Amino acid sequence: MIRLIGYFFGIGTVFFLGVAAIIAVYLANVTKDLPDYEVLNSYAPPVTTRVHAANGALMAEYARERRLYLPIQAIPDRVKAAFLSAEDKNFYNHPGVDITGLFRAIVTNVQQMGSGRRPVGASTITQQVAKNFLLSSDQTIDRKVKEAILSFRIEQAYSKDRILELYLNEIFFGMNSYGIAGAALTYFDKAVTELSIAETAYLAALPKGPNNYHPFRKADAAIERRNWVIDRMVENGYVTKSEGDEAKKQPLGVTPRNRGSYLFASDFFAEEVRRQIIERYGDNALYEGGLSVRTSLDPHLQVIARRELQKGLISYDERRGFHGPVKTIEVGGDWGLELSKIPALSDVPEWKLAVVLATDGKGADIGLQPRKEVSGSIAEERVTGRIPAEQMKWAYRSAKGDRKTAKSPEGVLSPGDVVYVEPTEKAGNYRLRQPPRVQGGLVAMDPHTGRVLAMVGGFSYAQSEFNRATQAMRQPGSSFKPFVYAAALDNGYTPASVIMDAPIEIVAGGQVWRPQNYGGGAAGPSTLRLGIEKSRNLMTVRLAQDMGMDLVAEYAERFGVYDKMYPVLAASLGSGETTVLRMVSAYAVFANGGKQIKPSLVDRIQDRYGKTIFSHEERTCEGCNTAEWQNQEEPVLTDNREQVLDPMTAYQITSMMEGAVTRGTAAGKVKLDRAVAGKTGTTNDEKDAWFVGYTPDLVAGLYIGFDSPAPLGRGATGGSLAAPIFNDFMRAATEGTPPSKFLVPEGMQMIAVNRKTGMQAYEGEPDTIMEAFKPGTGPADVFSVIGGEEYMEPEEILRNSPQANQAVSGGASGLF
Repeated sequence: MIRLIGYFFGIGTVFFLGVAAIIAVYLANVTKDLPDYEVLNSYAPPVTTRVHAANGALMAEYARERRLYLPIQAIPDRVKAAFLSAEDKNFYNHPGVDITGLFRAIVTNVQQMGSGRRPVGASTITQQVAKNFLLSSDQTIDRKVKEAILSFRIEQAYSKDRILELYLNEIFFGMNSYGIAGAALTYFDKAVTELSIAETAYLAALPKGPNNYHPFRKADAAIERRNWVIDRMVENGYVTKSEGDEAKKQPLGVTPRNRGSYLFASDFFAEEVRRQIIERYGDNALYEGGLSVRTSLDPHLQVIARRELQKGLISYDERRGFHGPVKTIEVGGDWGLELSKIPALSDVPEWKLAVVLATDGKGADIGLQPRKEVSGSIAEERVTGRIPAEQMKWAYRSAKGDRKTAKSPEGVLSPGDVVYVEPTEKAGNYRLRQPPRVQGGLVAMDPHTGRVLAMVGGFSYAQSEFNRATQAMRQPGSSFKPFVYAAALDNGYTPASVIMDAPIEIVAGGQVWRPQNYGGGAAGPSTLRLGIEKSRNLMTVRLAQDMGMDLVAEYAERFGVYDKMYPVLAASLGSGETTVLRMVSAYAVFANGGKQIKPSLVDRIQDRYGKTIFSHEERTCEGCNTAEWQNQEEPVLTDNREQVLDPMTAYQITSMMEGAVTRGTAAGKVKLDRAVAGKTGTTNDEKDAWFVGYTPDLVAGLYIGFDSPAPLGRGATGGSLAAPIFNDFMRAATEGTPPSKFLVPEGMQMIAVNRKTGMQAYEGEPDTIMEAFKPGTGPADVFSVIGGEEYMEPEEILRNSPQANQAVSGGASGLF
């Protein structure tokens, strides 16, 4: 008997050793190509890039995987408890593999064999980390063995908190959200710390299969799974039974977060920032790098800029008449379903799409586009309203605005027409609206730093993503003239220098060019000041001809108006093409005393670890970071910007453009409670209308024109179209701020001169002005006219100018 027992023991031992050897060979074969778990030390998952306004408000997010990385210390205990209850309640006790849970799963799977049910898993959180980070998702024994081995090794190398941190930041939750922080924002638009028990439990239910528990398509299954998680949290002692019961009564409450731009009216700005980041760092940095971008956008000014530009575009467009309906649909039956299929302008929430249900002589009955539920379905409620006749009279005119084509609403709208409407103060009443065909761009900037505070690239980003503030190349027209005059003032001319305003012929390439002033006519000899104030083309051409266009081109390039300017005389009138952003940046040089400006939409960029990788601020401050004060002098911020224009010249141009606002082409259109300078611009055939101007602390500019340049109509000038928009913007933008004046550089002399002749005025002489002169310069002693030899004889000048007569009779011999 003993011998038999020994025999069986021997056989058993050999069998055991054989099995052990087979297992050892198998394990050796499986583990020889195991991935290195130490890569978890350098875990850097794709993380969402977030773009913020200057005040910290979130503007936009960009990601391929919507993830925000949170260290374990920032994740609330309740959130950890929910995931432990749902996925691995023994997480803090097992060595990587839960043996008890494994046997329980084996028993359950054996019992369910043949039932068609999916096998129950027993993966711990550590095993899921091993699978998600290091292995594939293949349902094979080899993969499960590798997973277990790696789990043991991971547990030995990392703390439990580190493993849980990796897990909670990596897992997929559906709706393109990854990690617990991204999921909380995606599903509930909340920070992780703000989640309720019910919300936390629902998120913990999702990793098993996000599509199986979709909040809208499979709401019942989602609630059932969420409640199961809540029960496990109660069972494990993380929440009380009463808290759990209350949480189970709550609806899912999922409110998916919008994508794209989150800050109202910031779409054009955010898109420009997106393009710049890609250009600087590439696609992967933007969509995976987790950058934190702080922009220069002032949300308050941005809303004002959008409102005033839109108001100006709408005003012009409505004067031109009605374009017709957006679309025509059938209104029999449920008109709401058809209407809901038409995309509205999402960034113009003031307007609603509506379908005309009936018309009569007093107005039109309309049905408003039904709202969309968070699930994406169409609400059942149908809201109706009315457009009274007085709220659509502007539409009685033809699309060209040249004649009336209707006498009542019935001549404008028909049942089935889809149009835009805007609510009026009277409940249930609406005003007829239409997206304008004319477009424009507006930029506002801090002239001292180059920080772009507001940018509007058109009427609506949803209508067109083309940014007319940065991408549209347009002729600046007369708004370019200040750069011609700046070149002159830097090279021997004064604001009182006199130029002939009279017809001129330029022969080039066998062709004759005869420039004209706007509206025709000529004023004869006039000062440089009058040339800017009245925007005289003939004077500007003569001045440019006298200086030479190479000098004008040099200044235009120095100011950044153009990269390369073709030095032909026509360019002195703004016939080249540039952008609103460039023009505003160039005018900022006048406003800040001649310092170079580098326009920037971005103040600072930090990488995912908080390290600053870009800063717009290039000025240095020695001693600013001193640890303590020891009675030393205050540190000085060193201004290392290049001086691209004489500060005195900058002030002279500013003073002359103040005159353009008070007496010139913008007179009566720009009226602020503070010092303001600026210049209108109108291109040939009135295809573009410009105004660029500034106060001591804010510069802004805009243009209005069709995307395919076409005449805006007679009288559509920079003064009539663009200047009022500038005025309304600046008035609102500067409201509540103390007014200030432009600083006169030290050493400048203020001398009274005659407006017409530019000569020094005698006491009590009418029509004079205090003019700014640089040291060593002053009013001319002799009446001299640049370019006036062939147009005026000395006798005429003497007859028309007592000052010149006085100068000549005093013995001066003038050049005429």
